[in-house]
Amino acid sequence: MAWVRELQSGVELYTAVVWHVSLKRKIRLAYVLDRRKPNKPSYAVLFSTDINQSTDEIYRFYKLRFQIEFIFRDAKQNTCLSDCQARDVKKLDFHFNVSFAALNLAKLDAHRQQVGQKPFVFSMASVKRRALNDHLLDTFISTLGLSPTVIKSHPNYQNLRSYGVIAA
Repeated sequence: MAWVRELQSGVELYTAVVWHVSLKRKIRLAYVLDRRKPNKPSYAVLFSTDINQSTDEIYRFYKLRFQIEFIFRDAKQNTCLSDCQARDVKKLDFHFNVSFAALNLAKLDAHRQQVGQKPFVFSMASVKRRALNDHLLDTFISTLGLSPTVIKSHPNYQNLRSYGVIAA
């Protein structure tokens, strides 16, 4: 394997053109080695059947691919992408668009609410959990006849809103 370059501090990208037995053709391997955690290094082996494709492109395309897979996973698990029983193409198209729109709006809202310079972390499951917690707390406040101002200004109120949330 020939060293290509260091992607960032502690992350190295290697490459080689090798013969793939099952595909019966040459492929370009991209080997990503992450040594940022010295006691537990991690790696990923990526490849392309286009041996002229740059290793940087292979790495970038795989990163984009996994981001797309996360979008589909969130849409299937949290916005009912796979729960439509319609058979008409227009109704299915509408359902898919609404599911992805809900996901995108939730992500946009989370992005707007982010404060500080921390990296943006998004979990649709956390958005749903926080909405459920808000609804439950509002139900308790109204059912028990409590003062919303007093309850919502309490220091532990935000902890209750975030109970069970995955990503902060």
